[in-house]
Amino acid sequence: MEVTKATVKFTGGMRFVGTGDKSGQTNIMDAASEAGGENTGPRPMEVLLFGLGGCTGMDVVSILRKKRQQFTGLEMNIAGNRAPDNPKRFTAINIEYVVHGKGLETKAVADAIRLSEEKYCSARACFNCPVTSTFRIVED
Repeated sequence: MEVTKATVKFTGGMRFVGTGDKSGQTNIMDAASEAGGENTGPRPMEVLLFGLGGCTGMDVVSILRKKRQQFTGLEMNIAGNRAPDNPKRFTAINIEYVVHGKGLETKAVADAIRLSEEKYCSARACFNCPVTSTFRIVED
């Protein structure tokens, strides 16, 4: 079994710094000033969406490369609906994939996204809410 670890340390106010064990990279998280923070980093729930986007994005890029698609960019616009009461978990998430390139095949893009969503994206598998998606291709 593979184990992934992270250390998250309180650094004052409402700021926390997370460090990944594999990369050694850090990420600052903070709250808004009205919540006692200084707005020096994203909120933890935003970080969850970043992880989802990064995970599925890496899958889609890898698959598009294997399919020899001439993509030049990928952007994911992710919107998460949250419950009104604590713990204010995500109740639904939508991902809009915007794939830029030349002569991209619609089927290849759709297949790459489907494979990420159904088979490869570990982050997506962690969410206990509906995650839907759409995509559009932007010709360069």
